Amino acid sequence: MQRRTSGKPRARPCASLNFSHPLTPKQSEQIEAAVGTPIIRSIPVKAQFDVEADFVPQVVELIESLNIATDRWQGEPWLLVLPSLNFAAAILLAELHGRMGHFPAFVRLKPVQGALVTEYVVAEIVNLEHVRAAARTRR
Repeated sequence: MQRRTSGKPRARPCASLNFSHPLTPKQSEQIEAAVGTPIIRSIPVKAQFDVEADFVPQVVELIESLNIATDRWQGEPWLLVLPSLNFAAAILLAELHGRMGHFPAFVRLKPVQGALVTEYVVAEIVNLEHVRAAARTRR
């Protein structure tokens, strides 16, 4: 799991958009520890997709339903918990990149190995803008 180190500047408090299952208090604590800042607002988003219909309009409608102003998209740090449906997640990232002007960071969860009851913990925080910047050096 990536963690903030003492040599790095402290991140600004961020808001999260959760397009997946509700997070447990333990997962929320793990996320805050990983990003090194409090999550000031967590917005649960009910993301149910009709697999018989086009996904792009569904994603646009879902994002529009959040009523988040342009200045907030562009000015606030956002952390995502992506929907598990890969096609929807890809379109969601493209839509949010267009609104934010950059790729957002997201939380990757992983199952606890050997747990009797399925449980998930935070595996890492992935900053897609950092991934993109690094990939550009490999052109």
